[in-house]
Amino acid sequence: MYTVKELFPTLQGEGTHSGRAAVFCRFAGCNLWSGREEDRADAVCKFCDTDFVGSDGFGGGKFENAELLADAIEAAWKSTSAGPQQRYVVFTGGEPLLQLDEALILALHRKGFEVAIETNGTIKIPKGVDWVCVSPKAGSDLIVLQADELKLVVPQADHHPLETLLARFEKMDYRHRYLQPMDGPNLKSNTELAVGLCQKRPLWRLSLQSHKLIGIR
Repeated sequence: MYTVKELFPTLQGEGTHSGRAAVFCRFAGCNLWSGREEDRADAVCKFCDTDFVGSDGFGGGKFENAELLADAIEAAWKSTSAGPQQRYVVFTGGEPLLQLDEALILALHRKGFEVAIETNGTIKIPKGVDWVCVSPKAGSDLIVLQADELKLVVPQADHHPLETLLARFEKMDYRHRYLQPMDGPNLKSNTELAVGLCQKRPLWRLSLQSHKLIGIR
């Protein structure tokens, strides 16, 4: 059984694949925050702006097995009149690795999908994932030390000193490294911080939430 908050076709808005057609499958649940406001102050991750509770979002629901969820993802891709080539699905959350398993990955590979995940990096990656984006959260136990992409949201409350943290990540095996300004009332100053860090440490690139800038989900 898979519990999906929402499932929809869109464009990837962040990181290396920004602008690429994709189906987003947002699983319900996270291991760093319950998703309930009354628990936010005591959560490991306090800044999440995503609703990942329940299964009542667009395209959401409960899927009994991998084949049924893979069929729904394929239907979402076809709904945009996209052809059978370059199929791309991004699993996110919450924390997608609480639910994503080898059975679902295999079912999607049989349909020709490239499988990507956006994870907080605290859970082991199952076999077969084609693209791994790790977004570490301050205060969590990071175990995924090798991935295609590292996306660090800055600043976070416990990221001090920040440049020491960046130096640590620069020694790890990530193919691409991004700094993403934290959204919210301080977005302008957070963006200035990220830009300055990218200029100072050119191993890092700036990632913006382009889907929000152009008004798509």
